[in-house]
Amino acid sequence: MTRPLRIGDVEIGGQVLIAPMTGISDLPFRRAASRLGAAYVATEMVACAELAKGRPDVVRRAAVGEGLPLTVIQLVGRDPAMMAEGARMAEAAGADLIDLNFGCPAKEVTGIASGSALMRDPDLAARLIDAAVSATTRPVTVKMRLGWCDASRNAPEIAARAEQLGVAAITVHGRTRQQFYKGVADWTAVAEVKECIKVPVIVNGDIIDAASARAALKASGADALMLGRGIYGRPWLAPALDQALRDHAPDAAPGAAARLDIVLDHFRDSLAFYGDGLGLKMFRKHLGWYVEQAPWPEAAEARRAAKAALCRLEAPREVEAGLAALWTPDSDKLAA
Repeated sequence: MTRPLRIGDVEIGGQVLIAPMTGISDLPFRRAASRLGAAYVATEMVACAELAKGRPDVVRRAAVGEGLPLTVIQLVGRDPAMMAEGARMAEAAGADLIDLNFGCPAKEVTGIASGSALMRDPDLAARLIDAAVSATTRPVTVKMRLGWCDASRNAPEIAARAEQLGVAAITVHGRTRQQFYKGVADWTAVAEVKECIKVPVIVNGDIIDAASARAALKASGADALMLGRGIYGRPWLAPALDQALRDHAPDAAPGAAARLDIVLDHFRDSLAFYGDGLGLKMFRKHLGWYVEQAPWPEAAEARRAAKAALCRLEAPREVEAGLAALWTPDSDKLAA
């Protein structure tokens, strides 16, 4: 089931990749996943034009940091000159791979002719690819959707043009833009892209466990898979799935003590990176997901109460104490 994945001159240490996710895959999250063995964790989506202006929040999203085996910076934009500048800046910052976003379905992104709106304009998409590839010595990849809508599933066409322009790999989310995240990902449609190109194809969408990982790879014929929402509250999932694919076994989850260490390390890194106030704010979504993914409390009502109680805490010490209380046999006291 497993085979080596190489993108340009970069060898990926696994077949399971973690997607770029705005507001989620910041540097503390990427370090948490990498510490657990994830081979590939992309940055948040970085706007080329704003990166070129040096906006602090955008520069932070592209933060490379230490402790990462591989740095993948994802760029989004609609202007070829800005895309070229973004690629040059990404390489200067230490990017091993540069990914172009042709898949984000958010209205604030598509409304300015970026993200998955580029599926409606293959010529502009090609100019952006050409600009990025020409501006950097690093391998450039593209993440896209099947198309804008069911009437225009043009991923194979755009992927073929991308390969001709020098793109080193293509990731395809098995939905159209108009689907957003509704319905189910069509992994078999990704196979049409795989048939059109020779560079690696990575399948994305609705992959949450070993069974769906195997099914997605089989249906798509893809060379690797990418996790998105399935990683929420489970930064260990990528290496767990890599192991499961190698061993033909179920994916394994950490035990109670190991989970507590993972959550606390992630939390403390968030505080160190952003400062206590912003660090706690940025971590809350992860905090909620960690509680949702915990196998206790078993009752849904108790789980919701535990999540609400932890997310209301304002002091880092209180959060750490609350986490320690949750990960103990008498954790029901937190929901009281």
